[in-house]
Amino acid sequence: MKAFVTGSLVTLMIMGVGLFWWQGRAEVEKAAPPPDPLALAEEMADPDALPITDPGEMQGPAPPEASELTKEQRRFFRYDRNRDWRITRSEMLSSRSDGFRKLDKDGNNLLTFEEWAVTTVEKFEGADANGDRELSPSEFATTRPKPSKKRRCAC
Repeated sequence: MKAFVTGSLVTLMIMGVGLFWWQGRAEVEKAAPPPDPLALAEEMADPDALPITDPGEMQGPAPPEASELTKEQRRFFRYDRNRDWRITRSEMLSSRSDGFRKLDKDGNNLLTFEEWAVTTVEKFEGADANGDRELSPSEFATTRPKPSKKRRCAC
C-alpha cells in the first residue's frame, strides 16, 4: 500500500512539473518580439508588387476533363458499383431503397426481405433478356422508370 501511495504522489508531482514547464514555454512564445515595422512598411509600400518567381521550363499537370454522362448512364452507374459495365444481381439488390413505399405491400412501414426481394428479382429477371444473370447497359435501359405525366393547371 505504501508503494502505491508513493507512486501516486510521484506521478502527481511529475505531472505538476510538466504542466508548469509547458505553461512557461507558452509564455515565452507569447513574449516573442513583434515584426520589424520598417520591414512591414517597405512591403506595404507597393501593394501590387508580387514576389518574383521563375518556374523555368516546368509545367503543371493538365486539369482533368469531366466526361459528360447521359442521364441513363448516371442511373446505370448508381447500380454498377464496381464500374465493370455489368450489373450483377447483388449490385441491383444492394441499392434498391427508393421504392420503399411501393414495395411495402402491407403498409406497415416495415419492409420484409420477401416484399423487397420479390419485386426486385422480378424486375431484374424481366430485364435480363439473354438470361446470363447480368444486365448490360442496353438491358438495364429497359428498367428505366416511365416518365410521369405532368398535369397542367386548368386555371
